[in-house]
Amino acid sequence: MANTNAILARFLSSPKVDPGTKDAIRSMDASALHAAFSGYMTFGTAGLRAKMQPGTAFMNTYTVAHAAAGLAKLICSEGTAAMERGVVIAYDSRENSKEFALRSAQVLSAFHIKTYLFGQLRPTPVLSFAVRQLSCIAGINITASHNPKEYNGFKVYWEDGAQIGPRQADIICAEMQTLDILDDVPAPADAEPEQIFPVPAAVDEAYVQCVLAERVNRQAIPAMSGALHVIYTPLHGAGITMVPQVLEKAGLADLHIVPEQEQPDGAFPTVIHPNPEAEEAFTLGQQLAEKVGSDLIIATDPDCDRVGAMARNASGTFQCITGNQMGALLLDYIITAYQQGKSMPPAPYAVKSIVSTNLAEEICRKNGVRMYEVLTGFKYIGEIIKEQLKTGTGTFLLGFEESYGYLKGTYTRDKDAVVASLLICEMAAYYKSLGKTLSDALEDLFAKYGFYLERTLDFYFDMPGGQERITEMMHALRKAPPATLAGDSVLSLRDYQTGKIYHRTTGESTPTGLPLSDILYFSTDCCDTIVRPSGTEPKLKIYLMARGTNKESTEHILYAYEAAIRAVMNI
Repeated sequence: MANTNAILARFLSSPKVDPGTKDAIRSMDASALHAAFSGYMTFGTAGLRAKMQPGTAFMNTYTVAHAAAGLAKLICSEGTAAMERGVVIAYDSRENSKEFALRSAQVLSAFHIKTYLFGQLRPTPVLSFAVRQLSCIAGINITASHNPKEYNGFKVYWEDGAQIGPRQADIICAEMQTLDILDDVPAPADAEPEQIFPVPAAVDEAYVQCVLAERVNRQAIPAMSGALHVIYTPLHGAGITMVPQVLEKAGLADLHIVPEQEQPDGAFPTVIHPNPEAEEAFTLGQQLAEKVGSDLIIATDPDCDRVGAMARNASGTFQCITGNQMGALLLDYIITAYQQGKSMPPAPYAVKSIVSTNLAEEICRKNGVRMYEVLTGFKYIGEIIKEQLKTGTGTFLLGFEESYGYLKGTYTRDKDAVVASLLICEMAAYYKSLGKTLSDALEDLFAKYGFYLERTLDFYFDMPGGQERITEMMHALRKAPPATLAGDSVLSLRDYQTGKIYHRTTGESTPTGLPLSDILYFSTDCCDTIVRPSGTEPKLKIYLMARGTNKESTEHILYAYEAAIRAVMNI
């Protein structure tokens, strides 16, 4: 508590802390003060993400400036050329996002680093694109993605347009530890305005053209333009700046934007969670769809890197298409379109995370497409793209994660809900020409490749000692891994912390071939069960991926395995 009191006293006495922050601190009780000033956020490969409030443990202008200073020190260590290449900064619609972006620019400029700053909110993939388009050494994105309204974040990208890797994250973290958050971080008055530049309009224009170039069948949307009615909601976020214009340029004539959710608003007044994974995010979209007779609803999250969709099913009601299902649909559609057009590129490959549906692997296997598996985190998909481009050994078709993130094309190195929205509409137009909705297409996919269902379980430990509890649970599971789950023998155990796959039938072990990570992956004949702690929250995630003969049997497998892993882990 002594250290907490010392930091607190400095914040209250420092002339660098604004009066409003001091008043807010004085209004906090002892428990809140301890939570706010007992430590600092950990800077990792996902950067920073936390609730917005005063204190060293939360997102505010002081912690953001501290992180920007750590990044500045890294860039300065790279030399004058890196400083002159500069940093580009974007932000989403969240409360304080624009302020945090400007504060970051002020800090970087004080270190004599050239800085580009977007004049208004932009989707995350545009930031990734801008890093490469402007030949910057790094990029900053102020966003908390699909988290609740109380959160914000500080994400760092490197020169390849992908999020930073462990090396850069460790250096930034180490630099922050050497910098006093008040005394060593440049104040707003220290900024060098001549080092801060607006992002050229040409960047937006080039991005839009790159997205449009990823169409597989350029005639699909125009051919069905009068018949395809699409509902779109940006959920009060950055998608409104790019998605409508891309769809219109692609030839979509009947696009309806949900009016209550059209304007950017960090309070997200119409949804509890601004997340396209949540069915409630589609409530207003469904109401509008019924009015205009649409078969398709699309929703993007606040920073427009994730997209979700609903489509009418055979009964005429709207059905959510999960992230896994959409990834499989897009992959099959892209492959089919290339095959029909006799334009399949050489050495095609796709990439998915290890926790994403195995249906995608089956699609690739039956169509002669190579599938790469990577750890969770789109930066790993970006690494595969980078390596393939470097060696010139393959053509990238699609990358996706089960958490509603997709990318086609190599122009950006993060998931892109703009290009995904375009391809979803193109795919819907194609199936519309066959008299089908995306729900019908999904049933066809299962008939063709087999029935696959997935479920993700989230267990939150947002309390004192919660992170330690998660660590203990993972240790216990490693120490005594189950030999069976739901009565089925565990055939293999992948322990990504040791980097080994343990084959139960032969007793042999082989390398996973992936970076070390705190993940356990159990495989049986009919279901894969993956357990991993979240990298951004005090949360344990369990993924179940089942294979069955039909929906009923596969759902039964999921229920049985959920009960089994809960019993094993006592949760």
